[in-house]
Amino acid sequence: MNPVTYIPQSKRLLEQLREVLRYKHYSLKTEQAYLYWVRFFVRWCGRDGQMRHPRDMGAAEVTQFLTMLANERRVSVSTHNQALSALLFLYREVLAAS
Repeated sequence: MNPVTYIPQSKRLLEQLREVLRYKHYSLKTEQAYLYWVRFFVRWCGRDGQMRHPRDMGAAEVTQFLTMLANERRVSVSTHNQALSALLFLYREVLAAS
């Protein structure tokens, strides 16, 4: 049996993310953290002046972003896992539904 997938009604990516998080009853703090990480990921990938939608990016960009967090920013393991969880949620729950 397949779980029911919520299809966001909004046109904007961050609003879609917020809709799905609220539909799935995630906490407000989790919503804020996930929005932060997705926004940071999109901006970091567009640092060369070419902003792209996450739909046009894939595993390579996610891997580069997470590697940058670990090696350059030297974030803690829990912070790294939170960023990974936010991006997994984006790709699995938001972009897969639309």
